[in-house]
Amino acid sequence: MTRRTPFSSASPSASADDLLTTLGRLTAQARQGAELHRARVELAEALQRGMLPAELPAAPGLRTLALYAPARDGLDIGGDWYDGFVLPDGTLGFCVGDVQGHDVEAAAFMGQVRIGLRATAAVARDPGEALSRANDLLLSVGCGLFATCTFLRFDPVTRVLESARAGHTPAVWATADGGAGVAEDAGGLPLGIAPGERYPVTRRRLAGRWVLVLLTDGVVEGPSVPIEEGLARVVRLARAQAGAGCDLAELAARVMAVAESTGHTDDAAVLILCHDGAPAVPAPPAASGRPEVPPVPLTPTGPYGHLRPARPG
Repeated sequence: MTRRTPFSSASPSASADDLLTTLGRLTAQARQGAELHRARVELAEALQRGMLPAELPAAPGLRTLALYAPARDGLDIGGDWYDGFVLPDGTLGFCVGDVQGHDVEAAAFMGQVRIGLRATAAVARDPGEALSRANDLLLSVGCGLFATCTFLRFDPVTRVLESARAGHTPAVWATADGGAGVAEDAGGLPLGIAPGERYPVTRRRLAGRWVLVLLTDGVVEGPSVPIEEGLARVVRLARAQAGAGCDLAELAARVMAVAESTGHTDDAAVLILCHDGAPAVPAPPAASGRPEVPPVPLTPTGPYGHLRPARPG
């Protein structure tokens, strides 16, 4: 016959006290961890917004608008950015990018990429050379992170648009005559991966009214939506707005609504360029320092219309 352990009224109370003490300690640790995480998220978002430009450049006939939205769950902030600036020769530079990782480190690296690209673009012949120089500059820092990026340079006088892509989500284009598509331009590796990387340039002189939407993958890709479907939604939105004259605020809001439908956990950035189609003013090659490019309208006959690749810088 099994001997039963005598019941002691002190034993349950002691066990309960120990359990309550342990739970209290774990709750305090969890609260401290949550507060620390929240502080890091708030710092990352503050860094992110503080490093984004206060305004974008514009030119006769050209309108621009950009939006940034932090991740909905507050965990994946710090990677996406957009920028726009005037270059020394009077052309306009625009870029959108996405840094690997999130949080404070990614936000800080994003600032390095943005400033580095501004510096290299000021002395580069074209966007491809600007990306190549920025890539080598970032590798010399030794941060260990990498970033995808699309960089454009637009000449408001000649209407020449040059673009290069470093592993980034393709842009979406549309024209007033109903043409629209995804700009599957050739590109290179993301910035910060391999030294000496070269980035092909697509160079074209645009004619007619057009809309160009640059975005990050958080806008068009998520657990519930593949990137092809997300891009197709943005194409439809851009086509409708291009035909209606392009309400930038409405288009940007609708594109960001696509991000809300993807179930994404990433932050998101959108940069929209819209030109009203005013005639371009030809400039002699000596004035711009770049080869003359014949006017070619955006058409739906191929990705980004007719492409004219340039020799990589």
